[in-house]
Amino acid sequence: MLRQDFKDRPDRRSTNARWRLRYTLFAAGVGILGVALAGMSTKDDDTRDLRPTNHLRMAGDHNEKAPAAARRLLTLQLPHPAVAPPAASAQPVPSTTEQTSTTIQHKVETGDTLSAILASVGAAEALGKLLQADRHIGRLNQISPGQMVEIAIADGELQRLDMSNGTGSLTRYVRADSGYRASVIERHYEHRKAQAHGVIKDSLFIDAQKAGLSDAQIMALADIFAWDIDFAQDIRPGDHFTVIYDTLYDQGEKIGDGPILAAEFTTRGHRYQAVRFAHDERVDYYAPDGRSLRKAFLRTPVKFTRISSRFGMRKHPILNRMRAHKGVDYAAPIGTPVRAAGDGKAVFVGWKGGYGRVVILRHGHSYSTVYGHLSRFARGIKPGTRVRQGEVIAYVGRSGLATGPHLHYEFRVNGVHRNPLTVTLPAATPLPTRYKAAFERRSTPLLAMMTEYRRTALALNDARP
Repeated sequence: MLRQDFKDRPDRRSTNARWRLRYTLFAAGVGILGVALAGMSTKDDDTRDLRPTNHLRMAGDHNEKAPAAARRLLTLQLPHPAVAPPAASAQPVPSTTEQTSTTIQHKVETGDTLSAILASVGAAEALGKLLQADRHIGRLNQISPGQMVEIAIADGELQRLDMSNGTGSLTRYVRADSGYRASVIERHYEHRKAQAHGVIKDSLFIDAQKAGLSDAQIMALADIFAWDIDFAQDIRPGDHFTVIYDTLYDQGEKIGDGPILAAEFTTRGHRYQAVRFAHDERVDYYAPDGRSLRKAFLRTPVKFTRISSRFGMRKHPILNRMRAHKGVDYAAPIGTPVRAAGDGKAVFVGWKGGYGRVVILRHGHSYSTVYGHLSRFARGIKPGTRVRQGEVIAYVGRSGLATGPHLHYEFRVNGVHRNPLTVTLPAATPLPTRYKAAFERRSTPLLAMMTEYRRTALALNDARP
């Protein structure tokens, strides 16, 4: 029974053999499958090499990660060293020492001062050093309307200042180590003659401006005829003037006006003519016959004023009684410059009773002039000071017995008061004989040009409705 039971069981060895065979076949099958899968994987890699984007998109569409086999290593191509961009630390930094320069041209207007001009361009601190450099030239205190000033600034500091002199030269101030260096530079401009004509309707100043003359030219015209014409009382509507003056051009561009070359002024039916002529290192104006227009004394010591009281008997406005008025009163604003009527020496500077502040000048042995009711004296004017004709000696005021601002002016000959408006003034020295021929060669064409221009201008003026 035991043997029967044993016979009925399966043989252990055959069973083991069968299991070994099955395992072998299974392992072989697995190996074949692995080779097949490996081949499929290689094919997939080739496909991914050709179309990597599609597989990435598919993985993304299914919210899956791309298979590890799909990842590729990309080589980063670096730029060649020759064209490599500079490092951030090598970027150029603007230099703080780099200078920026600016050149400014300014035409001097009425009321301008050098201090104001420099302040307007941010160079006010340079004024002191400029004046120090100018102490031997004295040009900076003579600026006038119409004058051209050129300013060069670099890095916020004044480097150069050019001031035209109106005579073909300029004064240049250049920055130096400890200040500025001044020099006069001759410039070669093109000179052209210009003409102006005007008829008095309102005043010399207004009508001359309408004719195209600058403020400086108007003052120069008045100075030329100041010995013969009292512009405070002589001119009348209908009087007329003609001027020929020099203009300066640089490369075809007008840069300024030169001096008046010839001028004439017709008042009360009398024509005065003047021609500019230089000789013996001096420049003056002469009548066509060579007679000097300059007199030993100015007819009027203040410019463009009105006469408020004449020479002779009058009722005193403050004392309210009749008394002789031994001079002429010229009404003018406080601060108007008062000029010396002639070359002379100050013999009194101070306060004198009803005259208020007064200056008395002596001119040689025979003549003296008195200037009263002043507001202040010019710098440097004191007893013993010598002055030149036209030099500013004081300023109009209302000191002493005065109802308003004006200048009281007296003219004395050998201590006797004379009417300043009618006294015969001694003439200056005429043109030396040796220059007569040269003067005629210069004056003849200028006088002819002026006459022709005046006739044409008057004809056009008469033709206007």
